[in-house]
Amino acid sequence: MVKDTLLESLGIEITHLEKGKVIATMPVDERTKQPMGLLHGGASVALAETVASVGAYELVDKETQAVAGLEINANHVRPTTEGMVTAVGTVLHQGKSTMVWDIKITDGQDRLICVSRCTMAVMKLRN
Repeated sequence: MVKDTLLESLGIEITHLEKGKVIATMPVDERTKQPMGLLHGGASVALAETVASVGAYELVDKETQAVAGLEINANHVRPTTEGMVTAVGTVLHQGKSTMVWDIKITDGQDRLICVSRCTMAVMKLRN
C-alpha cells in the first residue's frame, strides 16, 4: 500500500501498529526540508495525518468502512534540520462517524518538534 504514495515519496515508515496507537518515522532530508534547511511544516502535517489515518483504519471494519482526514491542526514548537523524526499517534475519541487522534512528533533527542490533532471521518463503503 505504500508504493507510489506520499509515504514513499517522503520516506515515511510505520514502525509500530496496534489498536489505538501508531508510531512512524520520517527522515529530515531533501524531500522533507523547506528552502531554509528546516523540516517543512507541511511534511510534519503529512506525517501526522498518515499516523492518524493508518491508526483509524485499524479500528474500523475494513469490509464496510473507510476513513479519511476531516480536519488537522499542528503546532510546530521546535525546528529540526537533520536526522529522523518520530510520530506517535494515539486515539483520543473513537466514535461511529469520527475519531480524534493526538500525534506528537519528536526528533532524535526526544525533543518535541510538533504536536497535532487530527479528526478522521469514518465512512460507509458503497456496495
